[in-house]
Amino acid sequence: MQKPTSVKTWPEIEFWFEFASNYSYLSVMRIEELASLYQVKIKWCPFLLGPIFKSLGWNTSPFVLQKNKGDYVWQDMARQAKKYGLAWTQPTQFPRPSLLPMRVAAAYNDAPWIADFCRSVMQINFVQDRDIDSATVVQQVLTDLALDANLILRDMESDENKIKLRQQTELAITKKIFGAPSFIVEGQLFWGDDRLEDALHFARTVYERN
Repeated sequence: MQKPTSVKTWPEIEFWFEFASNYSYLSVMRIEELASLYQVKIKWCPFLLGPIFKSLGWNTSPFVLQKNKGDYVWQDMARQAKKYGLAWTQPTQFPRPSLLPMRVAAAYNDAPWIADFCRSVMQINFVQDRDIDSATVVQQVLTDLALDANLILRDMESDENKIKLRQQTELAITKKIFGAPSFIVEGQLFWGDDRLEDALHFARTVYERN
């Protein structure tokens, strides 16, 4: 495999995720290491699933609305987490509200600490089984990353940052995204954690052809 001359020339994958999404948890925890292996740059694209579900006539996750699907999903999550060597706790509340950390992720999606932030929030939700839509929790995550948590949390109250997340969600709809995680490479959509490596391989293959 021919290596690019610099990181700036790496192909890019759009990673669309939601902190309330259990399968997004699997991808968030794995994508950085895999993307480095494939030499692909990640564009972190947080969005809210709620408005998309509402557009389909659902008031919550289909995993809740359809009992058999929900029962299957929790068995599958335990299997997948074990396969990837990830800790896993079935959440006692699902889906959990995630508006505040999602606003942070949308406002700072290109920050050097975004991957660490996302992994921490996901672990709180799907390993520690704790509330993630709490100023106290988000403040602690930011503080642990040696960031100015008070400043960032104040910024989250601005109309500009509230709009950013709304715009991200609207953009997801225009890209015909219907679930999380989703990956977009060269305009092509890959849906589901089990398509993560397919998307990365596609990005690498397209890059090497050009």
